[in-house]
Amino acid sequence: MPPNDPQWGKRPNEGPPDLDEMLRKLNQKLSGLFGRRSSGPSGPSEPTPPFSGPSNAFFGGSIAFIVVLILAVWLASGFYIVDEGRRGVVLRLGKYIETTMPGPRWHVPFPIESVEVVNVAGVRTVEVGYRGTPKNKQPQEALMLTDDENIVDVQFAIQYTLKGPEDYLFNNRNPDDNVLQAAETAIREVVGKSKMDFVLSQGRSEVASRVKSLMQQILDRYKTGINITTVNLQNVQAPEQVLAAFEDVVRAGQDRERFKNEGQAYANSVVPNARGVAARLTEEANGYKQTAIATATGDASRFRQILAEYEKAPGVTRERLYLESMQQILSNTSKVIVDQKAGQNLIYLPLDKLMSLTQPGSTISAQGMDAPLPRMATPAEPAVAPAPTPDTRSRDALRSRER
Repeated sequence: MPPNDPQWGKRPNEGPPDLDEMLRKLNQKLSGLFGRRSSGPSGPSEPTPPFSGPSNAFFGGSIAFIVVLILAVWLASGFYIVDEGRRGVVLRLGKYIETTMPGPRWHVPFPIESVEVVNVAGVRTVEVGYRGTPKNKQPQEALMLTDDENIVDVQFAIQYTLKGPEDYLFNNRNPDDNVLQAAETAIREVVGKSKMDFVLSQGRSEVASRVKSLMQQILDRYKTGINITTVNLQNVQAPEQVLAAFEDVVRAGQDRERFKNEGQAYANSVVPNARGVAARLTEEANGYKQTAIATATGDASRFRQILAEYEKAPGVTRERLYLESMQQILSNTSKVIVDQKAGQNLIYLPLDKLMSLTQPGSTISAQGMDAPLPRMATPAEPAVAPAPTPDTRSRDALRSRER
């Protein structure tokens, strides 16, 4: 009775199944599956020739199908895809063969060939003098000695890409560490050849450019396959112990530049004004020069004309010149000349007329000036105007005397 019979163990006088019988039946089933047949229930089984009959053909076809399937899977494992911005480095038994471009590719599957895909477009960063943030300083990397024997604290970051993936993989053991060491070497050389003021203020861009060039030369010499793209100076300052003093120096330098700019602005405003004033004075001087020349020319011409008239009539000309000169002189004065020969006590002065005569543009005749002024009448006698005296300086009298 099989052990899975539900009536097993319930019938009387019946024990557990025979294990030998069960093993014998299992052997018969296996023999039938692999081409062996049994002679009977109790007789020994006779072996059959291998690969005989339909069972042997089916077994051989199964093995061939499995081999072909395994071979197909092995060949299919050689397909791979290189994404954009990456390169595939193919190795055959560990030796570099080629570098493949982006796209679907195939290589001889493992263990004959293998592929390493390298990202050549990604930007990688190496920090020197700090890690993560500028506050997390690395003094052994940041402190440097300048040419004038001062110490500066320099923190900067290096960004780089790959230009040769095969060089990056095989020519150096730790290429990222090589970038860090090349950065330290380059920055210490550049800072060591520069003054402290140059590094702290106006020379930061030039220092970054020189560090980038020197780093690229070092990495190319070692064939690292790395291309330096950017050198960013994050923080350049004096050590913390003397930072306050150096900040005062920096502020003084900024004040100096500000004063220079203010002075230049003042000069730019004053110099044009001074040039304008100088040009105006030059033009005025030229105008005065022309006026003086014209006046002198006119006076010379007038003197020549007077000389001609003087040669014709010297007396008359002298008298006319005298009268004209006195008229010009007395017309510009406010003094009053009083003749006291008459011995009068009270004199009448027509001040309104005298003041009007002194106004510009008024003329005084020689006769009016030479004639005696009218006197005021005394209380005992009426006011009588003095009799006019003959003009002894008339032109006719002078002319008769000259004759």
